[in-house]
Amino acid sequence: MRGLGPFLRGAWHLSKPYFWRSEERWSALLLLASILGLRFGLVGMSVVLSYWNREFFNALQEKNWDAFVQLLFLYRRTDSGLMPGFCEVAVVYIVVAIYFTYLSQWLQIRWRRWMTGKFMDEWLADRAYYRIAMTQDQAQAGTDNPDQRIAEDIRDFVDNTLTLGISFIANIATLASFIGILWGLSGETVLFGVSIPGYMVWIAIAYAVIGTWLTHLVGRPLASLRFRQQRVEADFRYALVRFRENMEAVALYRGENEEKAGFHHRFTALTGNWWAIMQRIKRLTALTAGYDQVASVFPIIVAAPRYFAGKMQLGGLTQTAGAFGRVQGALSWFVERYPDLAGWRAIVDRLTTFHKAIVDARAQASQGFVMGASPDGDLHLSDVTIALPNGTKLLDGADLTLTAGHAVVVTGRSGSGKSTLFRAIAGIWPFGQGHIAVPDNAFFLPQLPYIPLGSLRHVVAYPRPASDFTRDDMALALADAGLPALADQLDRDENWAARLSGGEKQRVALARALLVKPSWIFLDEATASLDPEAEADLYRVLKERLPGATLVSIAHRPSVAALHDTRLDLQRVDAKAGVLVATAQ
Repeated sequence: MRGLGPFLRGAWHLSKPYFWRSEERWSALLLLASILGLRFGLVGMSVVLSYWNREFFNALQEKNWDAFVQLLFLYRRTDSGLMPGFCEVAVVYIVVAIYFTYLSQWLQIRWRRWMTGKFMDEWLADRAYYRIAMTQDQAQAGTDNPDQRIAEDIRDFVDNTLTLGISFIANIATLASFIGILWGLSGETVLFGVSIPGYMVWIAIAYAVIGTWLTHLVGRPLASLRFRQQRVEADFRYALVRFRENMEAVALYRGENEEKAGFHHRFTALTGNWWAIMQRIKRLTALTAGYDQVASVFPIIVAAPRYFAGKMQLGGLTQTAGAFGRVQGALSWFVERYPDLAGWRAIVDRLTTFHKAIVDARAQASQGFVMGASPDGDLHLSDVTIALPNGTKLLDGADLTLTAGHAVVVTGRSGSGKSTLFRAIAGIWPFGQGHIAVPDNAFFLPQLPYIPLGSLRHVVAYPRPASDFTRDDMALALADAGLPALADQLDRDENWAARLSGGEKQRVALARALLVKPSWIFLDEATASLDPEAEADLYRVLKERLPGATLVSIAHRPSVAALHDTRLDLQRVDAKAGVLVATAQ
């Protein structure tokens, strides 16, 4: 875990953009100022109640009925000035407390909305999400479970930053308000022949310093434990989500026992870390609970000699105890908030490391391949080297030109790098170098099509907005792709990823190509889940509906290869860099 300085700088860098540079900064600062004003109002009313408490208990001690009633329901003139009744103060206090909470929640949701949008934009920009997914040790690099960091860590960061920040500022105001009261009420005491003015202030400071030091000593490991807990919780949830997304495959494999073992392993890590947190919290609670209990009677014990000596009344004693509690509580803010501070620190570290990974990934986007638009409509690779994340080269210095209008099938042994070659052409593979000129309006169909959440209309139109196409266009594309029965279900919102079979998903992907009408279509075994006859039918449909499109396919079946004009074989032996060999069909 990082030191205090880097942690506070991280919290500041996460907070600063919203309040100082965002388009909402003026409204955000106005809300924050209003919240602080209301919180200071609560502190001010606590000062009023301190003096009210003294007058009220003095009235009880003197058995003054008129003063008792006035201080409860009306007002009373006292040596301290005009003292409002408790009911008036309580009504104002309640109204202020309500709007303090309401405005705080309003600022929280606005800040969270802006911060979530900012992280989402940066994570998706320049395909940073894809590059950081290639990291070998994502936990070490600060990129594990990005869904949790965006959905939960941002929410908790905003909540904790506002809550702890406002609480800290309010404690400073409380300390400034009550330390003078306590100083005046304390009088002097003589210790070893030395007169000490405001002695209860010094006792409160010493008490808080000792408590803070002991609390930090006991609770210091909590920050790293909270950090790890966030990760193991997310790992367990992700395993459950993955199971839900692949239930049919697990059922066919009869892999329930293996899945259960995986769940048990992740949950054991979760409970083990939670147990460590429990042990640390137990020790911390023992310390803070004892600290609070002693603090409740400590000021009365210290001030009791002056009371019994007749130097103060009962009201003065209660006011002194209350002021001591306020000063000691303000000075002990770190003691009371230590578990929250540890959790906040873990959240800040997770967000700052995640943001750094995004920034680094986007900075590296300009490195590697030099991507450009084709000047003549052909595909050009010049001195292209493609490597794996570990540095192993799949291609080294390859030069290639694919001419528009000539269908090409790419073949080669499994693992030779055919799909990686497509990723490089698509501009998403970050490991390599060279110049790649891609024709405009190229469309890529992976072997495992992505099926987003939403209606079937949204699924078929993806990645374009559904409004770009008419219902008739979609129905025709589905029919051409061999899915005419789905044309009547375009408005149904279901879990289509679970409902559609592997072959149906590939047909939906081909329907997308028919809608977009690209000039080049790259198919990475995009029909591998279909039988040879259906595969041939779909290639025939593509050529009929898109006669001007150039097809580049990765395929292993001879029946698919026969549908192309040229064969491009990626030949690679052992771990050596491969070569591309083009031959006519």
